[in-house]
Amino acid sequence: MIKKIGVVGAGQMGAGIAQVAAMNEFSVILNDVKDAFLHRAVEHIEKSLSGFLKKGRIAKKEKEAALRRIQTTLEIKAFETADFVVEAVIEDEALKLDVFKQLDGICKPGVILATNTSSISITRIAAATKRSSEVIGMHFMNPVPLMKLVEVVRGLATSDETFETTRDLAIQLEKTPVEAKDLPGFISNRILIPMINEAIFALYHGVGAAEAIDLVMKLGMNHPMGPCPWNWQT
Repeated sequence: MIKKIGVVGAGQMGAGIAQVAAMNEFSVILNDVKDAFLHRAVEHIEKSLSGFLKKGRIAKKEKEAALRRIQTTLEIKAFETADFVVEAVIEDEALKLDVFKQLDGICKPGVILATNTSSISITRIAAATKRSSEVIGMHFMNPVPLMKLVEVVRGLATSDETFETTRDLAIQLEKTPVEAKDLPGFISNRILIPMINEAIFALYHGVGAAEAIDLVMKLGMNHPMGPCPWNWQT
């Protein structure tokens, strides 16, 4: 049974994953390489929870309980007590491989090691460990506390049990899991990146202004935001 979730990397994604886990009554170990990163992550989580409180989505006692469930640490060895680990460091393959090698030697046998990568091969990451059947992709969307989708990505050696456990965990985190193949970009980025590129081409060729392109996608395709809002300020 999964009771304690480890999160490696306290950036925006890692902090969001830690927050969602804590809000759903899991104990959390949040790790990074500098105290400043951990401090910033806790501040970000507290601010996000305060937003939920202000909107009436959680009570004050729920906010306080969620914060108490999060333990921060600089020591990756702390993951020896984790029941499930999600890696959320930057998209640097060499760094991710090193993290997985360390986790493989630290975590208990049978503990699933998930990666939040949006693009790197799950099979290659799994090959850095001696537990390839227990390595899987768990790609959360940003911002994690608000977005419902989680892409669950099998590597070549990922077992059915690992997939089912990860899918069930995503549901416990109040997310909607979608299975994706271990191919470049998975599903989300395979579709998203060409769309953003095409929006830039449309802007470059003068098909429409940035505002027009965004409004077409928001009002015509029902997207919550357009592909080029950053251009509005230029």
